Amino acid sequence: MGDQLERLEKTLGHRFTRRQLLRLALTHSSTAHDQSGRSHTNERLEFLGDRVLGLAVADLLCERFADEDEGALAKRFTALVRREALARIAVDIGLAPHIVLGQGEDEAGGRENPNLLADTCEAVIAALFLDGGWETAADFVRARWGPLMAEDAVPPVDAKTTLQEWAQGQGLALPVYAVVERQGPAHAPTFTIEVRVEGRPPARAAGSSKRAAEQGAAKAMLDAFGKAGDDG
Repeated sequence: MGDQLERLEKTLGHRFTRRQLLRLALTHSSTAHDQSGRSHTNERLEFLGDRVLGLAVADLLCERFADEDEGALAKRFTALVRREALARIAVDIGLAPHIVLGQGEDEAGGRENPNLLADTCEAVIAALFLDGGWETAADFVRARWGPLMAEDAVPPVDAKTTLQEWAQGQGLALPVYAVVERQGPAHAPTFTIEVRVEGRPPARAAGSSKRAAEQGAAKAMLDAFGKAGDDG
């Protein structure tokens, strides 16, 4: 495992002084039954990594988009710290083979689970922060999230936000989302979400996460009656 960790360190751009931090970041909670307690899994590091990522992304956004107001920055921020972005980075750096999983989780295909990949990526960011300090963690975020920021010339507006703003503009109650079906194995479920807005037919969509399915349902409703500005 030592050679594998060394290769991962090169990808991360940091050689760990306390390599046990990196090992811990890669240890999923499914191994807890094989350990003496949850302190030997990466759950606490996930918690810290989420906060480190948020600060680093916010700092980088303020630097790169100095002329945008708080609302525009918030839309960019939300898109960049969501689990889909974290899972994408995890795939980009080849994190999956390094994750330590319990046998059941591994056999169930846990290494392909976007949520698991996202959680591990957060834990790795925390390990970088604890071992190398703020600059080390921020440099990693800058290198990996910078290209994601460059993909959107204008602040992204997600379908849920657009639908909510439309409903408010019409004086209607906020859209209501509900899970109507869940299929597939535990490690890779598919959710079907239905959204309802007063006076409109409901719309549905499926996705690998509730968030993705909600976005799809909102988009389906918007598409059904054209642009959000359509008040008919």
